[in-house]
Amino acid sequence: MQIADQPDRKRFEAVVDGQLAGWAEYQLTDELMVFTHTEVDPAYEGQGVGGALARAALDEVRARGLRALVVCPFITAWIGRHREYADLLYGARPSSVTD
Repeated sequence: MQIADQPDRKRFEAVVDGQLAGWAEYQLTDELMVFTHTEVDPAYEGQGVGGALARAALDEVRARGLRALVVCPFITAWIGRHREYADLLYGARPSSVTD
């Protein structure tokens, strides 16, 4: 599976064996990446595509030094299961975790 940001489409895309398997749509501001919708093709459901999209997108938020404003129910639920990403949420206190 390959995940790539497609800024011209304003979404991260997951490609499996050359086929578009899913995407996570966003809007970008100077300070925020706003996640609005995530969709996985039914043929790829249950194969970790949505989770891979969420992880890659949030890793990009962290790499860019942005915050995430999440209105997408899937990414909201995913962060609930992966609390190590909660510090990226808009309005969250900065993480005190150090490497």
